Amino acid sequence: MKSTQTATLEGVLAVWKPAGWTSHDVVAKVRKMLRIRRIGHTGTLDPAVTGVLPLCIGRATRLAEFLQDMPKAYDALLRFGIATDTQDLTGNVTETADASHLTEEEIRKAVLGFLGDIEQIPPMVSAVKVGGKRLYELARQGVTVERKARKVTIYAIEIQEIRTGIPQPEVRFSVRCSKGTYIRTLCEDIGRALGVPAVMASLVRTESAGLTREACVSLEEIPELLERGELGRKLMPADRLLKHFPRAAASASFARAALQGRPLPAAALRPYPEREGLWLVDREDGVFLGIFKREAHTDSLKAVKLFPPAES
Repeated sequence: MKSTQTATLEGVLAVWKPAGWTSHDVVAKVRKMLRIRRIGHTGTLDPAVTGVLPLCIGRATRLAEFLQDMPKAYDALLRFGIATDTQDLTGNVTETADASHLTEEEIRKAVLGFLGDIEQIPPMVSAVKVGGKRLYELARQGVTVERKARKVTIYAIEIQEIRTGIPQPEVRFSVRCSKGTYIRTLCEDIGRALGVPAVMASLVRTESAGLTREACVSLEEIPELLERGELGRKLMPADRLLKHFPRAAASASFARAALQGRPLPAAALRPYPEREGLWLVDREDGVFLGIFKREAHTDSLKAVKLFPPAES
């Protein structure tokens, strides 16, 4: 039986995922601790990767798809002179080469050359589906299939450290990128640009859904916070994380009509929704009503996701 405290939990909880755990492991553990079934994450992290894993709890799971679309940030360590079949150090070595000839200037130029829109071929260890099967499932069977390149965006790269003059030089960098970017593939592609094999030696996700390490709790802290009745303070309302969406408010009467499925007249919102596309809509007292969409050449907004207030 759920406690009164856990039954009222709703929002996004940022968990710092430890190494050796899958994202599903973390979700299962938190479900058990909170005795809440309706929990989901906003983007898979490999078992070896640590970092920010936002968990959507309760009705917040309905906004997970929008949170997943937000940019992510990572700290990565790239090692030159070695390649594996997984593009990281967990795989089997497929190639080695002496890369001691690489200079700091060459490495810096190659890394920064990947800023902007780039194309990536998803790795065989990814969750992308081909012919109805996940690529990682095929990889486990020893099957390699052709994959189509996908466009992703590297918004920023900051080089933190470069080690040269050794057979396997390294570069540590931070990167901010769009959804669907594979850092392991980025590392391999940087090596390819320099004419040497390369792998992702380590990876930490430092931001997801606008949440950073400072907002995270560890798995060990959750029972302690729960016991003290303080876990709710760590949850962020999911709609408040969607800061890239414009926001407007409706009067109480129009809000009631919208919650009954009627379109919202654009003229009833403040500020007036000039832009087409998705809008976060609140009641005039600040209570979140849901996500609405204004189509081109229309004077109203239709509900995409409704969040009826408890008193409705």
